[in-house]
Amino acid sequence: MTLQTPEHDEAHGGGLGSRLNWLRAAVLGANDGVVSTAGLVVGVAGATDSRNTLLTAGLAGLLAGSMSMAAGEYVSVSTQRDSERAALALEKRELATAPQAELVELTELLEGKGISSQLAREVAAQLTEHDALRAHAEVELGINPDDLTNPWHAAAASFLAFTAGALLPLLAIVLPGPGQRLWITVVAVLAALALCGWGSARLGSAPVGPAVLRNVAGGALAMGVTYAAGVLLGAVGV
Repeated sequence: MTLQTPEHDEAHGGGLGSRLNWLRAAVLGANDGVVSTAGLVVGVAGATDSRNTLLTAGLAGLLAGSMSMAAGEYVSVSTQRDSERAALALEKRELATAPQAELVELTELLEGKGISSQLAREVAAQLTEHDALRAHAEVELGINPDDLTNPWHAAAASFLAFTAGALLPLLAIVLPGPGQRLWITVVAVLAALALCGWGSARLGSAPVGPAVLRNVAGGALAMGVTYAAGVLLGAVGV
């Protein structure tokens, strides 16, 4: 009799966590683009109904927000990459000057993961013989030497995600007629925020309901506050 193992589509490999992080960052970037641009154009709509003014304000907000997100992500990830490189360089020096102490350290780290002392010593010795720097990088530092964070990729991803999110409220506010643009924008934005909340919850294996509710409530509050401010400023002629 031939035993058959059940098929499954579970992904394996060291890149899975990295891919999930990128997806999560894209969802959050799009969410930021939706909320910030919606707050801006709805606030302006509270003061004026001019399509040109709304388009100018929306485009300015989109460009400023996307560039700010890209620059911030580039700086943040560059700092992380520099830290990873510095940690790897330090580990390389320690392996060159005190290899025995590093072998003991790797053994203790493996024991801390629940491996028996004897097996931990054997595994540490084999990993060190194969690639000592990689072993310490992955076990001790949690770094894959071949997959360091890339600041340019992060900046581009943030720029594109924010832009994609910001386009929705911008188009929703300028394409419809004067009597329809506000409520169409609000409905479109809340629907997009619900989708972003669902996506972030699914990626994080978290409950969907609270995530969607938080997202929608936050966006509704942002639009309500900025619209009220726009109406007030418009009323006093600012």
